[in-house]
Amino acid sequence: MKAAARLGLYGLALVAVFGVSAFTANTIIPEDTVQSWAEDTADNTHHREEEMNSGGHEGHKAGTAALGLGLAQDGYQLTSVSAPTGPSDEGELTFAITGPDGNPVTDFERDHEEEMHLVAVRADGQHFAHVHPERDETGIWSIPWQWESAGTYRIFADFVPAETGEGLTLSTMLQVAGSYEPVPVQPTLATTAEGFDVAVSGDLVAGSASELTMTVTRDGESVTTLEPYLGAFGHLVALRDGDLAYLHVHPHGDAPAAGETSGPEIVFEATAPTPGRYLLYLDFQVDGQVHTAPLVIDTTGSSESQPSPGDGTGEHEEGEGHDH
Repeated sequence: MKAAARLGLYGLALVAVFGVSAFTANTIIPEDTVQSWAEDTADNTHHREEEMNSGGHEGHKAGTAALGLGLAQDGYQLTSVSAPTGPSDEGELTFAITGPDGNPVTDFERDHEEEMHLVAVRADGQHFAHVHPERDETGIWSIPWQWESAGTYRIFADFVPAETGEGLTLSTMLQVAGSYEPVPVQPTLATTAEGFDVAVSGDLVAGSASELTMTVTRDGESVTTLEPYLGAFGHLVALRDGDLAYLHVHPHGDAPAAGETSGPEIVFEATAPTPGRYLLYLDFQVDGQVHTAPLVIDTTGSSESQPSPGDGTGEHEEGEGHDH
């Protein structure tokens, strides 16, 4: 390998290590786990995973190079981020996306019916939010905002610049003043969300595409009235426990027609970049109301094509939180 290429990969590994270190200020992650993630990031920097097509939409090229943990990628940068500093403060969350020319981007493609998907979540996986801010003519995005609790949060901006037509996910960390007790992250394959029971089944295998099936029931009966939401019958965000590396996946099948309903099952395809524990957040809509069901699943092994991250990194110890 040429010296320049070696230096480039070394620099990327340093970026990954420092990024994970800054993100984990309130959590202890084993050194070999951090090193494994850094190596995965460097090794995959110039490789993209296959596009995931679902619902007739073009999927994000969600390669492990970025994993949504960086402020910048491909010349685009998340900038001018501002938000309330305390959980009792009301205000706005604002930000901009600058392009390769350094100016705020004002031309975006709609992806899953929106130009911008903003995801926020606390380091321990609590207080997840998936919202859609509005953009003004200068390229500033904004949305009314109030934090539910103190802690360290990561916010993700998920978008498609019109100039490239390729999806990007950028993120940053925000500190919300006050003390809090992190909630231990435990495997959770079934949960209740506002009267609906949601369960996940299937094996999540590190390094390969895996099918996960979400089943929605209520009072023991199958829910067959799932309505289209963001161009599909369900929307899934998956985050890696420990650093909140971001995977954005959607269900199999064609885009639903107007007035069509489905259920009780929604099948997704997801690729976990490394062995470990993943936080799942399912958004689904019934009777015009969007509900969010949080779940937690562990990988069941690695594919032959996925390098082993080393001993002790297959699962995090219970109680090791995110910082996501």
